[in-house]
Amino acid sequence: MTFDRRKFLTLAGSAVAAPAVLRATRANAQEVTLRMHHFLPPVANGHSKFLKPWADKVGAESNGRIKIDIFPSMQLGGTPPQLYDQARDGVVDIVWTLPGNTPGRFTGIEAFELPFVPNKRALVNSLALTDYAAEHLKDEFKDVHPICFWAHDHGLIHANKPVKTMEDLKGLKLRFPTRLAGEALRALGANAIGMPIPQVPESLAQRVIDGCVVPWEVVPSIKVQELVKNHTEIPGSPTFYVATFVLAMNKAKYEGLAPDLKAIIDKNSGAAAAAMAGKVWDEQAVVVSEMVKKRGNSIVTLEQAEAERWQKATAPVIEGWLKTAKDKGLDGEKLLASARAALTKHQNAA
Repeated sequence: MTFDRRKFLTLAGSAVAAPAVLRATRANAQEVTLRMHHFLPPVANGHSKFLKPWADKVGAESNGRIKIDIFPSMQLGGTPPQLYDQARDGVVDIVWTLPGNTPGRFTGIEAFELPFVPNKRALVNSLALTDYAAEHLKDEFKDVHPICFWAHDHGLIHANKPVKTMEDLKGLKLRFPTRLAGEALRALGANAIGMPIPQVPESLAQRVIDGCVVPWEVVPSIKVQELVKNHTEIPGSPTFYVATFVLAMNKAKYEGLAPDLKAIIDKNSGAAAAAMAGKVWDEQAVVVSEMVKKRGNSIVTLEQAEAERWQKATAPVIEGWLKTAKDKGLDGEKLLASARAALTKHQNAA
């Protein structure tokens, strides 16, 4: 066999270069790491069935070039009402939060939180809110890049005593989730108390509050079914209350992404992400309500005539919001009509 020195050197050079090429490929594979911050524990459905799958989907579609590290339970510091500003200021890259955590700051989105305006189903509310946000909320959320907006399914009253009528609410200390839900509860005679959701379990256990108003999905993560035994549903749509959410990204971080990575975020934004979230809330409502029934807890649904009494009693809350909107230079009548039209448009969403 003839020894070909030139061929040997070529092959040897390739062998030496190969690991360097592999190292370079691996180094460039992950181009950006984003930190997502939220307030619920990792066992919560919002984390395990929406936020993590969403982050994993973005990672997979970017071939690992976008990595999203999620920090639940406010692990990066601060309080839930500070989350929006953390995204705005670049303290973190992405937040999942409730605009209602900062009462009066986001008046436009409150149209979906008014009593007896939203639909019973989260998917309907989420798709409707997506349409509404595109038309009306650009200025209100201009300090961040909203990935998606959505709203959960119908909220229930969970209490340490049965609630079947408005009179049963009189003096009952109930934790409320949004400013408008609090006003609605007061209009019904309850003693409405505001507090972040992580404080609810201890407050129930210590009898600081008699109950809370949350959707089914939240119940297991804060052990409501163990702390109270009575649950009251409001029949049909429109329903008593829902809360709105936003998944928001730091604006500079989004704008600094490479165009193809930005396109992946965009593909997983808007209606696509809102529908993904809405379906989780609707599916979990069935799962959790069945679990609560099996525990032997009492679940009652208001009589239709009683629900109409509640709707009439809370009508002044809507009038108050219309005045607040006007004082802020907003056309509340137009916003409310737009919200209702969007809800009607999506009422048969599946």
